Amino acid sequence: MNFDAYARTAVDLVNAGLDDLAGLRALLSGDLDYMRDQVVEKDLAAFRRAQRRLREVFEHGTAGHDADAVRELNALLEAYPVQPRISGHDASDWHMHVTSRGASVSAEYLAGAVWGLAVWLCEYGSARFGICADERCGNVYLDTSSNNCRRFCSERCATRSHVAAHRARKRAAQSPDPVPAPAPASETLTPA
Repeated sequence: MNFDAYARTAVDLVNAGLDDLAGLRALLSGDLDYMRDQVVEKDLAAFRRAQRRLREVFEHGTAGHDADAVRELNALLEAYPVQPRISGHDASDWHMHVTSRGASVSAEYLAGAVWGLAVWLCEYGSARFGICADERCGNVYLDTSSNNCRRFCSERCATRSHVAAHRARKRAAQSPDPVPAPAPASETLTPA
């Protein structure tokens, strides 16, 4: 069972644009294509609620509030219970899924996402939950670096942020030194 893949579905959900069903369908790609045609408006509402709650988990983790991250994940595990099943097409392809097909799209997706994120927290700690340091982004990510030093969700954001900082330093270095304000003229008292 690939828990990392399930945890990444939580990341994908938090970072998704869920303005409408088209946004939700865009989230359901790759191995999740079969869900696209089954998604309904009710699923969209469930995904939006879970998206907010999962973002809170990342916020708690990045702030060092492990107990709060665990509390929220436990509540999500209760809301989206895991129903494991073996799946595959032949004897060489058996693998585990965390929910049964036939459940709603939201129940199936969210059970896997929450389960994967919970396993990730137990394995690596909530300090490995990240929120992109590029203030224009805000996406979440799972820090897979060897020394827990990742600050950005992608190379694109890292480059954009570093270029902006470089340009700001360059502008500051090129701007002329501020001209000191002239000293106030001293008033001389003239005898009357």
